[in-house]
Amino acid sequence: MVVSFPGGPAAAPGADDPLALLSACHGRITRQCATLARLAAHLPVHGSDEAAQTAAASVRRYFDTAAAHHHDDEEEDLFPALIDAMAGSDAGCLHALVRGLVDEHRRLASLWTPLRQALSEIAAGRAAALSAEQVREFTQAYAAHIQREEDELLPMAARLIADDALTAIGQAMKARRGGEAG
Repeated sequence: MVVSFPGGPAAAPGADDPLALLSACHGRITRQCATLARLAAHLPVHGSDEAAQTAAASVRRYFDTAAAHHHDDEEEDLFPALIDAMAGSDAGCLHALVRGLVDEHRRLASLWTPLRQALSEIAAGRAAALSAEQVREFTQAYAAHIQREEDELLPMAARLIADDALTAIGQAMKARRGGEAG
């Protein structure tokens, strides 16, 4: 059991609260985007030094694993459960929201590809350019995507998805991460 003292760190949400886990992941994505922006500013002055290599490897690892799992959590589990919860109702706006979010996932993946290549070079200690414009486009696209999910998707999911379906989503998220969610 994790005890949280006032002012101390709270326990991270787990598979028993998948919507909170998805929201917490948004915070981690935002922090990784901030690291990516700091790295882009660091490189012209310091090159692929040890700090740059560590940051590049960390950001690349995060977006290759946790962020990819996050998108899978939504597309494979949350979105279908939300659509199922709307069965028999006029779900046109919900379908448009889900289609839009899936399209945003595809755009984020395409924006990630050139950044990932540069980060791989930096992590290996090789000189590489990390385009400030590409970083800005990626981080701004992610910020807008996260805002949309926080404002529209997660509140709707909390209202509409039944507890047993949320439990199943949490278990799928845990399995996707090899038995750990959080």
